[in-house]
Order: sequence, then C-alpha cells, then structure tokens
Amino acid sequence: MRPLLLLVAILVAGCASFDGRGLAPGQSTSGDVERVMGAPAERRQVGGETWLYYPRQPFGRKTFVARVGADGRLVALEQRLTDENIAKIVPNTTRAEQVRELLGPPWAAGHYANLDRNVWTWHMRHFGDPGIPVQLNVQMSPDGVVREVYILDESDTDNRSLAFF
Repeated sequence: MRPLLLLVAILVAGCASFDGRGLAPGQSTSGDVERVMGAPAERRQVGGETWLYYPRQPFGRKTFVARVGADGRLVALEQRLTDENIAKIVPNTTRAEQVRELLGPPWAAGHYANLDRNVWTWHMRHFGDPGIPVQLNVQMSPDGVVREVYILDESDTDNRSLAFF
C-alpha cells in the first residue's frame, strides 16, 4: 500500500510546474497559471495587478511571482530570490511589508526575544544559478523596519562565510 501512495504522491507533485514552463506573458490567464503551477502560497494586490507567490523552498531555493494584470492575463513570471533583489533591502530603511512584497512568504519566520527581532528566512542561490547555496536572514525590529540582512553560506565546504549588508 505504501509504494502505491508514494507513486500517487509523486504523480500529483509532477502535475505542477516548478518554474511555470509553458506560460506566456500577455497570453496566459491567471487560471492557466494556477493549472500549471498549482495554488499560490500567497496573493497580493500591488497597484492594478494581482501577484501570485510560488515559493519552492527550501530545496528549490527559488520563489516565483506570477504578476497578473487587471484583465486576468499574465504580465510577467519572475524569480524573486536574486542578488539584485536582495540588494534592494536597505537596513534601517526598508520595511517588512516591502520585503514580503519583494521576496514573497519566507520559508521560516521566528522571533529572537533577547534581541527583540523578528527574523524571516529564505534559501536561495548567491551569484545566480547554480551559484552558491545560501540562507538569507532578514531581521526586523518591532516597528517593522529591517535592521540586519545576513547571507549564510550553506555549501558543503568547511569555509562557511557570513555576509552582512
């Protein structure tokens, strides 16, 4: 019975596209997006668009955002966990809501009571794909302002590094 359940789980997982392959901006509809990529983890209204978030965490190390226009058509499909987007997060300036909109839902969220910081964590690839597997930690104070951004090397090397922004 277990092998049958495992086979069914694999087949069901295989029905959803990891990266939205086959979707075409200007042609595909929001229904097409959900048929191809599955149900989004989160929906947000940004301007006149609806953004559908598809995190592929932790092992996929990507979060895709399908931006759908008011007409219901796909405007763009974007991979959000990039070095370029991380550079947009400015400590003591960027707010938590801006980070959430930029990167989508974190893989994990926690609170460091001793520091009085909320921390959101994503897994991504530094320097593109294949790049270096890293853990991105964004720490925010109670007022919702980003205070620290850390990138932790998760590669198999003994030379683990820590980058601060």
